Amino acid sequence: MNLETQKHSTAVAILNWNGLRHLQDYLPSVVEHSESVAQIIVIDNGSTDDSVAWCRKTFPEVEIIELPENLGFAGGYNAGLRQVRAENYVLLNSDVRVTPDWISPVLTMMDQEGFSACQPIIRNDSDPELLEYAGAAGGFIDRDGFTFCAGRIFEVFETDTGQYEASREVFWASGAALFIRAEAFHSVNGLDDDFFAHMEEIDLCWRLKNRGHRIGVCGSSVVFHLGGGTLQKVSPFKSYLNFRNNLFLLVKNHHRAALYPLVLRRMILDGVAALKFLSEGSTPLFGAVLKAHRDFRKELPAMRKKRQKEIKVCRDLKAAGVDGIHNYTGWYHRSILVDYFILKRHTFHALKHGKIE
Repeated sequence: MNLETQKHSTAVAILNWNGLRHLQDYLPSVVEHSESVAQIIVIDNGSTDDSVAWCRKTFPEVEIIELPENLGFAGGYNAGLRQVRAENYVLLNSDVRVTPDWISPVLTMMDQEGFSACQPIIRNDSDPELLEYAGAAGGFIDRDGFTFCAGRIFEVFETDTGQYEASREVFWASGAALFIRAEAFHSVNGLDDDFFAHMEEIDLCWRLKNRGHRIGVCGSSVVFHLGGGTLQKVSPFKSYLNFRNNLFLLVKNHHRAALYPLVLRRMILDGVAALKFLSEGSTPLFGAVLKAHRDFRKELPAMRKKRQKEIKVCRDLKAAGVDGIHNYTGWYHRSILVDYFILKRHTFHALKHGKIE
C-alpha cells in the first residue's frame, strides 16, 4: 500500500528503534483498541534487531515505513510522517499501553475546544495508579523555562484519583502520546531535528502557541507509559539532551524577554544543578551539564537565526490580523525551583494558581 496516496482521518504513528521487546509488549493493545478507528503505522528508525520482521509477521495489517538510519525522535517522525496522508497524527511511544476508546474522546475534545494538539492522561505502566513522568496530566513551564506537569513536579508523582479529569488548555502536550492536526504539524515544519530527542515536542507546541494555536489535555482518555524505553530515566546522555535542548527551547521561542539576560540566568541555574550533581558524586551528570553548555554555545548562532525567523513569522501573522499570537496559557510566572525545593510545594494544586496564565 502506498501511504502517500491513501488518506486517512487519523494515523497512529509509532517510532521504533531496536524496540522488539516494546513492540511485543505494547503493540497488541494499540492494534486491539485502535485498528477500527485509525491507521496504525510503525516508523522504523534503522533498526538492526528483528522488530520489523516480527511486526510484519505478527501484525500484517500494521503499515511499516523503514528509514535507512536512526534519525532520532524528531528526525524519524519528520521523515516518516512526510509519507503519511492523514488529517490527524498520533505520535505514540513504542512503550505505551492504550485503553479501549482512547482515541475518539481526544479528537472530539480537539474539535469542541479548537485545540491543534492534545494529549490523554498518562499514567505509569509499572505503577498504574500513579501519573507518569513524561506528560502526566498536561505540561506547564515556569518563568525560567523549567517544565513540569499537572500531577508530576520533578520526582513527585501524584496518584490519579480523578483530580485532573477535567479537560483544559495547557502549555505543552507530551510526545509520548501526542495528538496533532497534520496541517498544524506541517505548517511549522514538524519537529526540530537539531533537538534529536527530548523536549522537541515542547518546542513544537511552543512554536504553535506563538502562532495562535491552542494545546490541550483530555481528561477522559487514559494511556499507560513505561518510560525510559530508549534512554534510562537518569542517564548522562539524557541529561545532556535535556539541559542543551531546554536552552534551545528558550532561545527559539521565548519572545517576551531580552535574550541574553534570560539565557545567562538559566545557565547560572544549570550551574547550580551541576554543582549539586558533583556534590552527590554524580560526576557523569556534572559532565553532561558542562557538555550541554559547550554545545549550546556552539549552536547559539544557528538558534538565534531560528529565533529571528520565528519572531518574523509571528509579526507577519499579527499584522495579518491573526488572533491569539503568543498564546502563553499554561505559563507559570513564578520559579518552580523555589516553590518545590524551598517552599516545599510538591503538587500541582499546591502552586500559586493565580500565577498561571
